[in-house]
Amino acid sequence: MLLSLFKIVFFIVIITLVALCITYLLDNEQTFLGEVFINIGTTEFILSPIQTVIFLGLVIFLAILVLKLFSLCLAILSFINGDETAISRYFTRNRERKGFNALSEGLLALASGEGATALAKANRAEKHLRRPELTNLLIAQAAELSGDLKTANETYKALIQNPRTKFVGLRGILKQKLAEGHTEIAIKIAKEAFNIKPAHAETQDILLQLQAEAGDWRGARKTLVTKLKKGTIPRDIHRRRDAVLALAEAKDLLAEETSIEKQEAAIEANRLSPDLVPAAVLAARAYINRDNNRNASRIINKAWQSQPHPDLKAVFYEIYPKEGDEDKLKRLQKLCRLNPDHLESKISLSELYLKQENFPMAQRVLNKIQKEDRDARVLTLMAVAERGKGGDDQKIRDLLNLAITAKRGPQWVCEKCNTVHADWEPICINCAAMDSLEWKVPPKDPTDFTVSEDLLPFLANELKAEAPMKEQASEKSPQMQENEKSK
Repeated sequence: MLLSLFKIVFFIVIITLVALCITYLLDNEQTFLGEVFINIGTTEFILSPIQTVIFLGLVIFLAILVLKLFSLCLAILSFINGDETAISRYFTRNRERKGFNALSEGLLALASGEGATALAKANRAEKHLRRPELTNLLIAQAAELSGDLKTANETYKALIQNPRTKFVGLRGILKQKLAEGHTEIAIKIAKEAFNIKPAHAETQDILLQLQAEAGDWRGARKTLVTKLKKGTIPRDIHRRRDAVLALAEAKDLLAEETSIEKQEAAIEANRLSPDLVPAAVLAARAYINRDNNRNASRIINKAWQSQPHPDLKAVFYEIYPKEGDEDKLKRLQKLCRLNPDHLESKISLSELYLKQENFPMAQRVLNKIQKEDRDARVLTLMAVAERGKGGDDQKIRDLLNLAITAKRGPQWVCEKCNTVHADWEPICINCAAMDSLEWKVPPKDPTDFTVSEDLLPFLANELKAEAPMKEQASEKSPQMQENEKSK
């Protein structure tokens, strides 16, 4: 504090002396004759202009020297009083000032995208400061920006050697390995970084994504629990993601030798998220394998109430595979009443009516579907119902023509990249986003659409029957056709 005050006073004194000298020179008439007269007591000095400039320079130099010596004396006094680093700080202060200036300039260059400049400033800062924990990170990032990946990698490895900067070094190498596509090495590095800082949100997300892509569902669920504990994910989202991971873990449930543990995993996934259709399907089949049809029906009913889906309907028929048509219809009607206005409920009822050859009832259900909701499936079913009841051929052809150009039914579509999937997957096959698939109509129609295979014979048989008749009619002579008309 005193040193700073002394520097300020000394600076003011020097400025005052310089100002007085300039004033004296301007007022002295002899300066125009090329000489300067300086009277000190009884002694007179005569200086030329060059000598005057040299004299002023010496005065300034002596002033700076006196200031430095004064600072050194204060450092020595501080050292004598017990400050062991006072003298070393005095000699390193200027070097640190240069180093920190270079460091700040390097950070600004890095933020501006000037990689080469940032790298040069970082090396200069390291030369003056000799504090790698400060400068190595700037060197590594500047080297990456300028394209010198080798230097960046070596610098990150140097950061790993220091316990204080180990996490930063691991994070830098992790990003490099991800960019290079070395996922196995990236998972190991991510786990090590996660162990150092489990609350770091970015590391959590990277590790969770890598574990999910590698199929390490159990490890991913542990990471997800940590995210919940550290407060980086809301509880409702955690519950949904945990259900997705549990479902992925139990996806091989339909194998012939299904273990009890896998069945329990499927049931657990359904418990975590009852509206997750694939989880409901697997859980219901797990109960079917245990001959627990009551719980299987309960799961299907609950999922249907939330989101009717063709897969739920398929499992619904598997619960009682040998039941009669009347009992099957009663059960389906009860199921569809849980969500009567949904398109899938109406399609399911109409399909069952058509399979039972109850064409008027099927047509009645299909006619309740609004025109804007009639997709290719609905129009095809309407054509089947019209054919089954012996309707007009032109109307059937019109319905089939409309079905070709109509929008397709809902599919499993990734909400991130709009990729259509044939089956539900926990990870999008295109963008690798987790839990991004939704059952909805895709923005772009896929090339195919699903219609119940056992309904196609209704159309195929009729078309085959018509073909020979048309061929026979074409083979008749014009006279025979006129005779038939006259008859």
